[in-house]
Amino acid sequence: MEGNKDESERCISLGLKYLQIGNTDKALKFFIKGEKLYPSRRAKDLINQIIASSASAASGEEVPSPSEASASNGSADGTENLRHRRTNSSAGAEMHKEYTTDQLEAVRKLRKCKDYYEILGVTKDCSEDDVKRAYKKLALKYHPDKNKAPGATEAFKAIGNAFAVLNDSEKKRRYDELGCEAERVPNHRHSHGYYEYDYSRGFEGDISAEELFNMFFGGGFNTGHVHTRRMYRTRSTYNDRDRNESQFAYMMQIIPVIFLVFISVLSAFLARENAFSFHRTQKYHVERTTQNLHIPYYVKHDFSTEYRGSIKQLEQQVEEEYISNLRSNCYRERSYKESMLWRARNFGDRSLYQKAQDMKTPSCENLQRLYGGG
Repeated sequence: MEGNKDESERCISLGLKYLQIGNTDKALKFFIKGEKLYPSRRAKDLINQIIASSASAASGEEVPSPSEASASNGSADGTENLRHRRTNSSAGAEMHKEYTTDQLEAVRKLRKCKDYYEILGVTKDCSEDDVKRAYKKLALKYHPDKNKAPGATEAFKAIGNAFAVLNDSEKKRRYDELGCEAERVPNHRHSHGYYEYDYSRGFEGDISAEELFNMFFGGGFNTGHVHTRRMYRTRSTYNDRDRNESQFAYMMQIIPVIFLVFISVLSAFLARENAFSFHRTQKYHVERTTQNLHIPYYVKHDFSTEYRGSIKQLEQQVEEEYISNLRSNCYRERSYKESMLWRARNFGDRSLYQKAQDMKTPSCENLQRLYGGG
């Protein structure tokens, strides 16, 4: 180990030179290398100082600049004095244990991105599947429970916001027209040598980044195993599921239309003056009720004297048509509700999902009252 001491001192000296010119990334790499070659208090203090300075810059706090370490001329006493000037050196050491330099560099790189396409790493002609795959990969990588580097939370929110905009065709169209220029306005806060861009300005998703993550991965980020299994699901599984859901939604919407057209054509052939009506009109204004199911219906004022048919058969016809209408209306109500639920899940619209959940189906409820479940 003593043989590495000189090489460790050389690395520390190089790191101090980089600190003097303001290149903290290079300095941190040499300090870590020096610490690995020959563990020393001096190297540890310099590493902790850079980490604490980076974390404070991200949170807006003021601490002594890492370049102040160079003022000590590499002396152990100067480094010790600098360590005592910091109030959070132990916190910095703990933070160093929770994330790697690669994670910190990845966060910095992502937060330099100037538009949503660059954040997700996709092109403007990308498909919805491309956007979803990019989001799933990055969300797992930058989730704050997995990446503890300073700025990871902001990066995670930027990824969620980018997906919410690019996955919505209307928002994507407006963003392509205005977003690229709007997002290039800096927020006037300089951090780590670059301007951070305000991704919340102008174009936002409808739900938070954490809610969006939970919709994709089924709850909070508890362990890496669940999400790792989800990440390795094959592309065909996602494509088949989305395709089946689209086909199902289309069929649910088109079937009621076909049914109504069929009923209309059939009614045209069988059109004749009815002996009753389910609604009170000027022509049908005398109310009657069936003996069996107590269904109300209306007849003409001279029904009692003019009608020559069987009252029992008429009331049977009233009940059959009434139940048939209830079933048709119930089918349309359920179809429309399922269509709304599907759209809410597909686009991540929580308000639409709650609205669909609360939607009433009165025809279905009437059927249930008549037949105990219809």
